[in-house]
Amino acid sequence: MHVKKGDKVVVIAGSDKGKTGKVLTSLPKDNRIIVENVNMLTKHQKQTNQMQQAGIVHREGSINVSNVMLYCDKCKSGVRTEKKIENGKKVRACKKCGHVFE
Repeated sequence: MHVKKGDKVVVIAGSDKGKTGKVLTSLPKDNRIIVENVNMLTKHQKQTNQMQQAGIVHREGSINVSNVMLYCDKCKSGVRTEKKIENGKKVRACKKCGHVFE
């Protein structure tokens, strides 16, 4: 997968096209990710014990990893990445400006 947990991404397809957010969870077996405030689902939840409240809960759903691009702060847009070797370490870098992602 070209994105990891903690990366900032921009959605390039679907109903949430244009939204940016941080990757909360990566699901590599399913080729899906969960991005904050993207693909919000409504779940009607029962009270399971005395502490948890019943009601309508909004949470993020998963989207396919092919529908997002890594967001470059220098370019201010979604970019493709390339793999570079810096100081003996393989890193991801922006194809447009060369900015290295941590």
